[in-house]
Amino acid sequence: METIIIILFVLGYLAIAIEHNLKIDKLIPALVMMAALWAIVATSHMDVFEVNAELKELEATDIQSILLHHLGKTAEILIFLMGAMAIVEIIDFFDGFGTIKKYIKTKNKRKLLYIFSILAFILSAIIDNLTTTIVLVTIVQKVVKDRQLRLWFAGIVVIAANAGGAWSPIGDVTTTMLWIGNKVTTLALIEHVLIPSIACVAIPTFIASRLPIFKGEIEGEEDLEEVAGSSSKYGPTMLYLGLGFIIFVPIFKTVTHLPPYVGMMLSLALVATFAEIFSRKKFALTTFTQDDENQVAYHSPLHHSLGRIEMPSILFFLGILMAVAALESLGMLFHFAETLSNSIPMLGTESVGEKVSDLVIIILGFASAVIDNVPLVAASMGMFSISIDDPVWHFIAYSAGTGGSMLIIGSAAGVVAMGMEKIDFFWYLKKIGWLAMIGFLSGSVVFILMRNLVLNA
Repeated sequence: METIIIILFVLGYLAIAIEHNLKIDKLIPALVMMAALWAIVATSHMDVFEVNAELKELEATDIQSILLHHLGKTAEILIFLMGAMAIVEIIDFFDGFGTIKKYIKTKNKRKLLYIFSILAFILSAIIDNLTTTIVLVTIVQKVVKDRQLRLWFAGIVVIAANAGGAWSPIGDVTTTMLWIGNKVTTLALIEHVLIPSIACVAIPTFIASRLPIFKGEIEGEEDLEEVAGSSSKYGPTMLYLGLGFIIFVPIFKTVTHLPPYVGMMLSLALVATFAEIFSRKKFALTTFTQDDENQVAYHSPLHHSLGRIEMPSILFFLGILMAVAALESLGMLFHFAETLSNSIPMLGTESVGEKVSDLVIIILGFASAVIDNVPLVAASMGMFSISIDDPVWHFIAYSAGTGGSMLIIGSAAGVVAMGMEKIDFFWYLKKIGWLAMIGFLSGSVVFILMRNLVLNA
């Protein structure tokens, strides 16, 4: 039966990886895979186990207990993500992200490149890299009329957004998974991954800025300040409130030691309170246009925002995380990790991370460019029984978060940029992929050097 389970998992994984060719949303194979794997485990009465991280061994348990355990851990991640998505939608309800446009005050291509790169890096550390890419590519479309130049800007935004999300516990789904799964803490993650992430984005951005495409000024007669426009009256306030309360979540967890989703729900409630107050003032003090009436039809910013949460993404995460949990419960990932660690030659210090080779984690980074990084990280969490804040977890956060930039389909940020600008797969591979690879490898080297300096100190 184990062979059948592995075959089903591989087929499901393959269907997720080639969703664009199959023209089937990846949530479908993820949910089918989850249900099929657990059904086989239940009907075949297979033994299930829970990994004891302290004893580094498997402990037998019953299927109902293990299902409840994994569902609880998965629900923590999903509720956290739903809260974050809702806050982002509330900000967008007031056109809060339009405030960012005021920073665009130059026509110099090279300066614009650095502005968008820095904005993507910072924003994605607070909101997710997917939302950051949508916001900034939308602004690029309004500022840059030359499509070829826009493609380059979009490519650099993808690299910067993925790098920015890697060092923040709230910046990327995979780092959020590691954070909620008690694999990393906020301060340690920032301390060990921030500088490698800066190298990952700074080097490709600098190289790109020297290319002929970024010489001179953008074409067009429009005044950039006019193009940037101004956000609605409460837009800036809601932007700063929303981002501030998202940043508050790690602080809340540190102080209370409660799961992160509790802090995110509190932040959502507070942001929604201000949104309700502002929306009443907004509609009371203006003359209704047709657009205003349509907005009022949503009843409130909170209802509007909850209705716009990406449920397909939430269901995909549910399916893939619970499918990986099935393999973990059977002990397959635990044994696979042992085999992997013993078969791949060590790179780096053996005392690090229970003899997990740096090469294994670098390969994981390259794999995340082809395969969705969520199941990769989920699998690694079940493979390695390593203590919290071990350098291995920090390296996995970096590799899984930034490796996907090497292919346009390798990250959610890349996929959304591909859809918004109709970026060709091979164009990205030829023009942007090598820059992303240089950035990824540069950051990896910086991480390894920093880690070894600390260990040898």
